[in-house]
Amino acid sequence: MKIAVGFDHAGFPLKQTVLEAVRAAGHEPIDMGTNSAESVDFPDFTEKVGRAIQNDEAERGILVCGSGVGACIAANKMKGVYASICHDTYSAAQGVLHDDMNVLCLGGRVIGPELATALVKSFLGAHYLGNEAGGERLARRVGKIHKMENGESVL
Repeated sequence: MKIAVGFDHAGFPLKQTVLEAVRAAGHEPIDMGTNSAESVDFPDFTEKVGRAIQNDEAERGILVCGSGVGACIAANKMKGVYASICHDTYSAAQGVLHDDMNVLCLGGRVIGPELATALVKSFLGAHYLGNEAGGERLARRVGKIHKMENGESVL
């Protein structure tokens, strides 16, 4: 898979760790920046990652800002982008398996390099189960998320 990765200044210290973890998992990272620890705005890099997913240039994305919160909020404003902050390996995999999450958000000021590597591995090693036999309940729930995204009621 091609994985779009973006970092703001607070996420920059984990950049090489994340890029290496993507490669080690057998995937191709697409570096969307930033390229220094100089202060930048996380929505700029969030949009780059989201557009790569929307334009089918990448199948998934990884965003790293200070806490992971800002990038996650911004990413979820983009149609077809389903992001979550995950600071444990269970959630990093489960978000993909059950919820079709396609963007992993990390807090560069919250986690260290070893945990970042493990989270990337868990995220990239998982695949959505809603398209498989027995996944009807998952697909129904994800379908409701898509309806909400389009302004439709699920009630």
